[in-house]
Amino acid sequence: MSTTPSPAASTPPPGCPAHRLYGPEAEADPMGLYEKLRAEHGAVAPVLVQGDLPAWLVLGHRENLDVTRTPSRFSRDPRHWRDQQEGRVPADHPLTPMTAWQPVCHLVDGAEHERLRGAVTESLERFDRRGVRRYVKRFADQLIDQFVESGQGDLVADFAEPLPMLVMTQLVGAPDSYGPRLVEAARDMLQGTETAVASNAYVTATLRELVMRKRAVPGRDFTTWMAEHATSLTDEEIVEHLRLVMIAAFESTANLIANTLRVVLTDRRFRANLSGGHMTLPDALEQVLWDEPPFTTILGRWAIGDTELGGAQIKAGDLLLLGLAPGNVDPEIRPDLSVPVHGNRSHLSFSSGPHECPGQDIGRAIADTGIDSLLTRLPDLELAVPEDELRWTASLMSRHLVALPVRFTPRGTSVTGTTRAPAAAPAQAAPLTGERPTVRVSWWARLLGRRRR
Repeated sequence: MSTTPSPAASTPPPGCPAHRLYGPEAEADPMGLYEKLRAEHGAVAPVLVQGDLPAWLVLGHRENLDVTRTPSRFSRDPRHWRDQQEGRVPADHPLTPMTAWQPVCHLVDGAEHERLRGAVTESLERFDRRGVRRYVKRFADQLIDQFVESGQGDLVADFAEPLPMLVMTQLVGAPDSYGPRLVEAARDMLQGTETAVASNAYVTATLRELVMRKRAVPGRDFTTWMAEHATSLTDEEIVEHLRLVMIAAFESTANLIANTLRVVLTDRRFRANLSGGHMTLPDALEQVLWDEPPFTTILGRWAIGDTELGGAQIKAGDLLLLGLAPGNVDPEIRPDLSVPVHGNRSHLSFSSGPHECPGQDIGRAIADTGIDSLLTRLPDLELAVPEDELRWTASLMSRHLVALPVRFTPRGTSVTGTTRAPAAAPAQAAPLTGERPTVRVSWWARLLGRRRR
């Protein structure tokens, strides 16, 4: 059989420009656009990103793995980007925060990648997982306390978005007050708005101040461990890795929490599988990671030389986007999307290969423990609006719920004696060996047969 790609596989049809992955039309229904592209072009499709810059969107599951697992063909280093080399990517371009080269592990390959990633993974591994879950439980209860007496709330703004950043501020050793403003800046930066560059500058300046504090007064936290690591990281390298870990954890975990809660509240079969013991909460998270990954696409990879991928002729310096969401529903591996994939972690939601997300287990712990805490305290949660009134916003890389309004029986606050979640006043970061909250066996845990960790 000939392997020569058809013209339609490598270039848009005559008179039909490549589809834009940005703007109102693309953001209104990204999954619909991905399937349209798959039907027109197959596993790899020509697209346009902001500024109508050309790129390739990788739609096939196998092709995504091919890209992520062969850095000899597809580099993570944006300095290979031909459009950037030739001056077509201005400094204030919306994608600059994600594509400007920095001394960070996800933008380098080879020995330098191993050096930087080793510092990240070894520092993350020093956390006591039970200590992380105690942080999650404490902050989850504080957030719930803020709306539990009202009998109503928005599980996106009141819970899913603030929880990961509040936890991460503790893990990096920052004051609690960093969390709220970092949530705003992180969301703006990831959406690629006109103020994305300014938001990125704010995040970087905030973290630079944190590194200076930890150099002067070390603690038992990620920032200190990075500063003390045997690789002797520079301050700039530490700042960029803090930025990477915090922003990735925020966006991915907030979306995972919101998406899982939405499915629990709207999908009777999903909830029945949980209540019937056919699926544990960790299983439920993996199912959501398959069906609604926190990041729909990821920037980026750059072709080192001319090559072929999925029938498309890729040129040296071309930009490729990993299609995590379309790859997870590739008909080649999931011909029937209604079939559960319990226990199967071969989804693309945390990427794959040398650059697979190093903090995915912490993200899972935040989502798992946070959702369990919420459903334990508010067992009669129900959606407060018709399902068809739920709205999403989308950007090049992600799609998230605008709001998830719920109602429930009003209850008293502070079941574990916690204080209210921080708003603005600076506070000293608590040690990892902080006081364990009162242990209560949740009805949700009993229902699912889960043991408390």
